[in-house]
Parts: sequence; structure tokens; C-alpha cells
Amino acid sequence: MNLDPLALLTAFGLIFLAELPDKTMFASLAMGTRMRPLYVWFGTSTAFIAHVAIAVGAGSLLGLLPGMAVKLVSAALFAFGALVLLRGGDDDQDDEAARTVTGFWPVYGTAFMAVFISEWGDLTQITTANLAATNGWLPTAIGSAAALMTVSALALLAGRFIAKRMPLKTVQRIGGLCMAGLAIWTLIEAFTG
Repeated sequence: MNLDPLALLTAFGLIFLAELPDKTMFASLAMGTRMRPLYVWFGTSTAFIAHVAIAVGAGSLLGLLPGMAVKLVSAALFAFGALVLLRGGDDDQDDEAARTVTGFWPVYGTAFMAVFISEWGDLTQITTANLAATNGWLPTAIGSAAALMTVSALALLAGRFIAKRMPLKTVQRIGGLCMAGLAIWTLIEAFTG
């Protein structure tokens, strides 16, 4: 078991750059405007760690998963998130009250499932599998997980910054529209890719 620092940095850099424009980053940002960011981060981080473990452990089998079915379920989860955010935009609760209503486990579960399902066969998962095969599993796992968790944290910080400067109703509507866009994007990927 060799912890090559160059392999770790390579994995971190590649995965960080690949995840920045990814739909799960935008989903994290949207969830962070409505839910407690730390709870969302725990959920997304756990999902990312699970995917890194799967990619490292069984990278060659990822291509066998039914890609269209995974994308359809992912699109449905994004659509559900859009519905929740858009419907929640009409309440008059203040930002902190809206965040505390949901509790740790519902927020954690929502964030975990949204990321866990949508990341199947994703570029970062495939890249992690490829890096593990060539650069070793341990530095790849550490670098990839750290990169994914960092992108999620940055998205949640951006979401919190936005939520403090805009009315909650506006943030919820924008987040809902983003989630709806992600649902449509994922559907397009399912039927064209």
C-alpha cells in the first residue's frame, strides 16, 4: 500500500476540475439554500465516499450498469427537489425557521440519495476508476473523495452566501428552477447519451 503524493494530487486536481461544472455541484448549491448546509454536506460527502469506494473497488464493472435507468431515476429526484423548492417558496417562514424544520436525517437522506443516484456512471466516477487502475487505489481514493467533498463544500458556501443576501422566496424559486433544469438536463442525457 503506497501513498504516492503525486497520484493523490493528480486525483484531486482531475476530479475537482471535472466536478466543478457538474450537476451535483448545482444540486448541492440549491439544497444548501433551503436546508442546513452542514447536514447537506454530510449527506453529499457520504454519497461521494460511497461512489469513490465503488469506483476504486469495481471500476471495470461500472460500464455494465443500466445507464438510462439510473439517469431516469436521477431526473425524477431532481424534479422532486424542484417541486419541493418551488412549492416551498410560498411560505412566510424566515430562513432559519425553514432550515430547522427538516432535521438531520431527512436532509441527510435527501442529499445522500440525490448525489448517490445521480453520480452512477458519472465522469468523476469513471475517472476515479481509471486513476485507481493506473495510480493505485489508496491515493486515488483519498484524492478523489477530498476533491468531491471540497466542491460540495464550496457549493454549499455559495448557497449560504446567496441565501443571506436574497429573500428566501426568491432563493427557493431560483433553486427550484435550477433543480428543474437539472431534471431536464438529466433526461436529455438519458435519451441522447
